[in-house]
Amino acid sequence: MTRTLNFSLHQCMADFRNSSRNVLNDIAAGFLQISHNGFAMLGLTLVFVMITLTARPDLREAGEVRLMALLLARQEASIGFTEPGAVDRATAANPKDLPSKQAAVAFWLSKKYAVAPEPLSALVAHAFEIGEKSKLDPTLILAIMAIESGFNPFAQSPVGAQGLMQVMTGIHHDKYAHFGGRMAAFDPVTNLRVGVKVLQECISRAGSIEGGLKFYVGAANLDDDGGYTSKVLAEHGRLLAVFAGKRQPFDTPAEPMTIPASYQSPAPAESPLKSEPVAKVALLGN
Repeated sequence: MTRTLNFSLHQCMADFRNSSRNVLNDIAAGFLQISHNGFAMLGLTLVFVMITLTARPDLREAGEVRLMALLLARQEASIGFTEPGAVDRATAANPKDLPSKQAAVAFWLSKKYAVAPEPLSALVAHAFEIGEKSKLDPTLILAIMAIESGFNPFAQSPVGAQGLMQVMTGIHHDKYAHFGGRMAAFDPVTNLRVGVKVLQECISRAGSIEGGLKFYVGAANLDDDGGYTSKVLAEHGRLLAVFAGKRQPFDTPAEPMTIPASYQSPAPAESPLKSEPVAKVALLGN
């Protein structure tokens, strides 16, 4: 009798285990089936959404605007304000990203004119790019900026010359039309581009760098340009020396160079003279 009861008990336990195993297997299979169907539905939903956004760019743009607004709202809530795109607007570059000789020029100008190396690096890079296209020595362009404004993009002379290159905005307003108008004179890169254009016209009219600089400073019809040409060429010579890898102090005077009107690759040369910007500049008519 006892043996029969033990056998029945063991049989019941075995049946219970088998039943439990079957239930668990069924639950797992059902879960996998539901998950598979769920992922399939999610995939189909994503495909449908992508097709809809491709066919309806207005919906996509509205969604992007809405998403950006939500992200900005969260950012503003966490830090109190937000300014998207500020880095993109900044005229700055990492000096380490420049070729070594350009970086040397940027660091030298940064120390001399007490300007951060990052914005100067951007200006140096633009000067070399624009100089190559315009067939003007980029170190000459930088020398003009140094003498004219000391690399202050908001500088203005008593007669209305403005920005890095101290272009007479009122006279050369047409050159700013492609950049949105006269206010672009205070954008460093735009002022640089317009100033180089004016310089090209001055050199073309005068037939030489020296004569072009007299035109640029508004002294073409005068016997004396106030030493402007000598100051620019002296600073130009120092920049050439820095570009060539020669150590240059900030306050040792030297004779200015005589250079042709056509562009030549920078070569070593001694030079240097720190000076103040002149009052009149770029008075050449259109």
